[in-house]
Amino acid sequence: MLNMLQRRWPWVLAWCLITALGCMLLGRLALLQLREAFETDMRIAHRLLSQRVVQHDAVMATLALLQPQRDASQSAQPEQRLGSVYPQILSVQRRDPGTSWPQDSLRLAEEKSRQSHHAELADVDFNTGRYQLVLGADPTSHALLIDLRSTVPWSEWPMQPEQSPVRVSLDYGGQSFLLQPGHLAGTGWRFDFHKHLATDSQPFDVVALRQVGWPELPWGEMLAWAVLVAVLLGAWMAVLRQRTARRRAEELLRLGQVARLNSLGELAAGMAHELNQPLTAVLANTQAASRLLDEDPPELGTARVAMTQAVEQARRASGVVGRLRRVIERPELAGEVRPVLLQETVRNALYLLEPEFRRRNVMLPEIESDGQPGAVLADPVALEQVIHNLLMNALQSLEQVAAPQRQLTLTLREDSHHGILSLRDSGPGIPPELLARIFEPFFTTRTGGLGLGLSLCETLVSNMGGTLSAHNITPQGAEFRLSLPLAATSAGATP
Repeated sequence: MLNMLQRRWPWVLAWCLITALGCMLLGRLALLQLREAFETDMRIAHRLLSQRVVQHDAVMATLALLQPQRDASQSAQPEQRLGSVYPQILSVQRRDPGTSWPQDSLRLAEEKSRQSHHAELADVDFNTGRYQLVLGADPTSHALLIDLRSTVPWSEWPMQPEQSPVRVSLDYGGQSFLLQPGHLAGTGWRFDFHKHLATDSQPFDVVALRQVGWPELPWGEMLAWAVLVAVLLGAWMAVLRQRTARRRAEELLRLGQVARLNSLGELAAGMAHELNQPLTAVLANTQAASRLLDEDPPELGTARVAMTQAVEQARRASGVVGRLRRVIERPELAGEVRPVLLQETVRNALYLLEPEFRRRNVMLPEIESDGQPGAVLADPVALEQVIHNLLMNALQSLEQVAAPQRQLTLTLREDSHHGILSLRDSGPGIPPELLARIFEPFFTTRTGGLGLGLSLCETLVSNMGGTLSAHNITPQGAEFRLSLPLAATSAGATP
């Protein structure tokens, strides 16, 4: 039990950390959304209130432009009917030439208005929710009595005044008029808004406060996140256990050294690897032939060459499949060898890979030899696979250096009992610490590689009684050396 807890406590700790970070992020996003909604509502409220107070300025300017009436009776004063149009205007007072205001506050406001050239406040009383607005003009000055609550356009108000958690008020000179009570929590996060109305005549401040409490956080989403993290970590643990078990099984299999099963596994896994090139070449050649035949006039000669190459590649693929079938159905025939001209096999591989050499900006190498090489004992299909794989491996290595430095050298020679093919490239070489492992199955230094090409080559060469080795060369590059036993006679050798 203690051992199990020791193994799992890092996972529990990881779950706690990831869950905490995710919940913090969810909470942060929720608070940002609440703040954005709060600020949006308050910008709308500020705009609506600013429109109303600016409307009061427009009314005052309109009254100043009206011609004064000689008859001072109530019925002859059209401004008294403004309340029917603007419910927030409770009454209108006017001062004609030769008369005075009934309150000194109105007189002082008129004098101030004449200096500022806009309306001025008088008798601001937020306890009753009323204030007066005075505009000094010639020959007649006017004063409006305005109700604050009626000034608010409640039909367009962005919040529900009685239900919204936002507290909204108008502040002026130490007075505060509550427009919306809100619901302020004891603890949590506080948002505030403070902005002047868009007029100099009524310099009220719109002040809003929003208190976000703990119950408003997205607890449901946080719980779902915690469950999701637990499920994902559990699945990851299961995958790691499976991977560990698989690696242990693979290591036991390698240590078991069951030669035929290993060889069969390599051939089966490498079948797709080996068939990829000939099938790709078949597709490319048949497509090219199709395009050539569609031309007017059709290029029959070039199309025939393309189809001939497609047939050769199809035969090569068929040979790979046939050899795999022989391994499975008649193992005693899998390693059947016969005299093969090594030089002709190399030339055939170079011919097939000529498009790859051009695509990688590598010059097609000449085959250097110390005479007329004889035949070697080999399986023709397996030998072609080996040489093809070694050439592709060299091309991939050359891609890692600049194009002017890309060189590939092929050398054929014989000793008393073997025919030897040497492939030297000018690539970056093989890291010394990895040189001893490059023929291991599933070991690769190339991103996306299967690690089967060189392993399969060594297996095939070994089955044919030969050897395959690799070493670095100076100043840079690598050399792969293929050695196969010489045939007793070159007669009847298969090219």
